[in-house]
Amino acid sequence: MTKRAHSCIRLVNMVFYAHHGVLKEEHALGAKYEVDTDLHFDFSLAASQDKLKKTIDYGEAYGKIKTILTEKNYFLIETIAFDIAHEFFLAFSILEEITVKVRKRNPPINGICDYAEAVYTERRS
Repeated sequence: MTKRAHSCIRLVNMVFYAHHGVLKEEHALGAKYEVDTDLHFDFSLAASQDKLKKTIDYGEAYGKIKTILTEKNYFLIETIAFDIAHEFFLAFSILEEITVKVRKRNPPINGICDYAEAVYTERRS
């Protein structure tokens, strides 16, 4: 009988200053954005061999997220989460499922709100 492991690498509270939002002022001034990812795949081979090439390099993953957040302007944090997920499926063939959370601190809602958050989960078919 073959065992199938389920494992996950989490990158939590990556912080970027970027220029996204529906309002013109948000694109001009920018704001702080926070990103979490849950990367689900079987990393038992990487663990048993202690080999970086058999897992997802979180330095590379961070770089991809940073590029998406800082090199393009978006209107919606929903789109940012969606684009991160799809970029990861293209870049990491071992990735089985991803959850991406994108938070925007102090969203412009004419009231008190700590943050707005978009959560996107997708499983490789």
